[in-house]
Amino acid sequence: MTEATATTERRARGGGGAARRAERTAVHFETAKFIERNIPNFEVLNEEALQIIEYNAETVLQEIGVNFVENPAALERWKAAGADVQGERVRIPRGLARQLCATAPSQFTQHARNPARAVEIGGKGLVLAPVYGPPFVRDAEGGRRYATMEDFRNFVKLGYMSKWLHHSGGTVCEPTDVPVNKRHLDMLLAHMTLSDKPFMGSVTEPVRAADSVEMAKILFGADFVDQNTVMTSLININSPLTFDSTMMGALEVYAAANQAAIISPFIVGGAMAPVTVAGTLTQVLAEVLAGVAYSQLVRAGAPVIFGAFVTSIDMNSGAPTFGTPEAAHITYGAGQLARRLGLPYRSGGAFCGSKLPDAQAAYESANSLNMALLAGVNFMLHACGWLEGGLVSSYEKFVMDADQLGCLHHLAKGVSIDTNGQAMDAIREVGPGGHYLGCGHTQANFKTAFWRTEVFDYKPFETWEEEGARDTQALASARVKKMLGDYQQPALDPSIGEALNDYVARKKASMADAFM
Repeated sequence: MTEATATTERRARGGGGAARRAERTAVHFETAKFIERNIPNFEVLNEEALQIIEYNAETVLQEIGVNFVENPAALERWKAAGADVQGERVRIPRGLARQLCATAPSQFTQHARNPARAVEIGGKGLVLAPVYGPPFVRDAEGGRRYATMEDFRNFVKLGYMSKWLHHSGGTVCEPTDVPVNKRHLDMLLAHMTLSDKPFMGSVTEPVRAADSVEMAKILFGADFVDQNTVMTSLININSPLTFDSTMMGALEVYAAANQAAIISPFIVGGAMAPVTVAGTLTQVLAEVLAGVAYSQLVRAGAPVIFGAFVTSIDMNSGAPTFGTPEAAHITYGAGQLARRLGLPYRSGGAFCGSKLPDAQAAYESANSLNMALLAGVNFMLHACGWLEGGLVSSYEKFVMDADQLGCLHHLAKGVSIDTNGQAMDAIREVGPGGHYLGCGHTQANFKTAFWRTEVFDYKPFETWEEEGARDTQALASARVKKMLGDYQQPALDPSIGEALNDYVARKKASMADAFM
């Protein structure tokens, strides 16, 4: 063997050892596939109740109507479709909205730049996305403060690193240190480069929706975007019964581009809808019918989601309340109505009114999360991080909630009754008076049999005390630091990254800063 050959072999062996060491010490994290339910939906309305609500909703559309504000093009579309248009009021004949809704798909794929992380929205699926919209953030060290772009990037990183979260979301917090007219560019860039999960587009102005489509074409390729859905957007209805030009303008952009939109009434029961469950469901259905029908007037077949964001109200203070039985009844009922329309359903989240990630936050969020699973929700926004009625994105609550989403995955699996699930071999092996810790069945299943928390503490009291007697918020704070410390940016073609950065720079340079 020549010296050169020996040196080459030593290098090869050394490189293999280094590679193995690197593999052992590298950061590993999993992303669970979107949930596919093997459990039944919980239904609170019988056939008679459903028919009454459906009839009343169409009566609202026909006799009372809805307003399309400052949107002449929408009024013309409705007039051409056969609606009665008087000023900005649109009265929709019975059956017309339902007929238009029939062209919307019952299920669709939202593609991610990592094809393995594409999600199916509709059917028995459940896609989990993080908190959306708060202007404030909170963490244990800094307290409550206005959100910054650094916070936004941190939340995108946490979402990317969270095993049970399938979607990067949209405005995970509102970065107030960036001009209003430019921040959507930085937010989209963060979702596209710091994560490879699916994401949401901007809706705060139609031009910002158009920017979202253009940036998506850079990321995925123009032809791919033209033929596939790569974004979901949140189109809120100005309840009661009002469709403003900003949201409808964004909807028009996304529908025309075949990108998905959540048509979502924003309901605080007793303020923006009646105090009764049936009355609120009637209004929700009327608003969704009109919104989905309008999306199909823009482009038949455009993907849309039946949205229902519903809270009740504290009649003493006027503040919204969360995790309440009335909100649960509405969420269950809206799920039934969505399925009868053949539309994917958005609702639920880790809702709470608490100011801190405390017991109130935990109770209200647990009620809301489990309710959404059983209601048959297909797309759950606000699945983690929501605090203070949606005003705050909390670092600690983000990881606490994201950890608990694993419970939803395991609940949704249902009960296996195959040979392994029956466990008769284990019962025979152990027999009377034994234990199952060492039996073959336990050894074969222990890694996957039970959901495991990454946050909660189950150690003996003495160990817990020696480690600082940390409460859940302290454990979550440590988890945040670990996840952000372990974060590694997913690979992206450098030419695509450069093109995205160039687009953002050119768009920012084309306009003066605006903070209103």
